[in-house]
Amino acid sequence: MPAFVGAVKINSISSSAVFHIGDVFAISPHSVAKTFAGAGSFNTGDGLHIYNQYSNTNVQDSDVADQNVVGNA
Repeated sequence: MPAFVGAVKINSISSSAVFHIGDVFAISPHSVAKTFAGAGSFNTGDGLHIYNQYSNTNVQDSDVADQNVVGNA
């Protein structure tokens, strides 16, 4: 059954978000991310004291593409 929608105001939408109005068969968002993080990168909390004297993150990646997102559906 068709949907009747009134006024819609969108303030912002991110690149990996889905905006849907009305009838839909399938929603398939696509997002790809690659994160490099060294020692102590994602620590959270109050009063942290982190000491990583010889931390090294290898970001050399010889692949041409990782986890390709192809297509529109």
